[in-house]
Amino acid sequence: MRTIAVISKPQKPDLAPVLTELVLWMRARGIEPMLDPVSGNYVQSPHVVPRHEMAEHNPELAIVLGGDGTLLAAARVFAKSKVPILSVNLGSLGFLTEVRLSELFSNLEGWTCGACHIESRAMLHVDIIRNGQLFRCYEALNDIVVSKGAIARMGEFRVLLGEQLAISFRADGVIVSTPTGSTAYNLAANGPIMAPDVDAMIVTPICPHLLTIRPMVVRGDAQINLSVTGVPDQTYLTVDGQEAIEVLVGDNLRCIRSDHTVQLVRLRTDGFFDVLRQKLKWGER
Repeated sequence: MRTIAVISKPQKPDLAPVLTELVLWMRARGIEPMLDPVSGNYVQSPHVVPRHEMAEHNPELAIVLGGDGTLLAAARVFAKSKVPILSVNLGSLGFLTEVRLSELFSNLEGWTCGACHIESRAMLHVDIIRNGQLFRCYEALNDIVVSKGAIARMGEFRVLLGEQLAISFRADGVIVSTPTGSTAYNLAANGPIMAPDVDAMIVTPICPHLLTIRPMVVRGDAQINLSVTGVPDQTYLTVDGQEAIEVLVGDNLRCIRSDHTVQLVRLRTDGFFDVLRQKLKWGER
């Protein structure tokens, strides 16, 4: 039987009527809805599956009802399986979730008749090398961030491109971002905005203690080696702002383009720039 996965943002009780209508829409077309536990709390369904197991069921499509954070979590679930994701914006900003709730069913109709296109977004892979051994690895759609703990003192960081030293600096932290993540923390840290199909990565210091330090744009196939050479307190690596692990002095973070990509369903081809004009008021005086 055809299956569509549904992932919803927590603590959104107004989703109950939307999910009820969505389940009816799917069943009327012979599609079995597969709900994550959050969605299962809003509407009765016999097919509730933990998020981390959803990709194993090979759904044709994943519908994400929430903001960018909900989509980032879903992206890491479905990236390896290449399941396309239709993301619906319930938040206030939302650079990734371009589809409005009022457009949900028109986009679904477009998907069923083949009118939508699939937009592939590059991901970032990071290995934590500790004592010369692989310690942990992560995949990110937006970015990885290394930043200091609670004490208001700077850390010391070093960035190499391959084996070549690019820069050593003191700062509150550093961001390694994909083009997709350029409108996230990178934007808040005065990094450049990049179109999502640009083959590049961005290295952005956070509040560096040198006025000459600026964000760097590097090739998409570059290997960025980031290390912490001095910390005033605990320092953490965060992945898409959702997973965190402590980084120790001497750890090397090896950042490369991931082998996996996130497939986003789009009805329009100009959505990225529409969002920039609407959210950032581009061109307005």
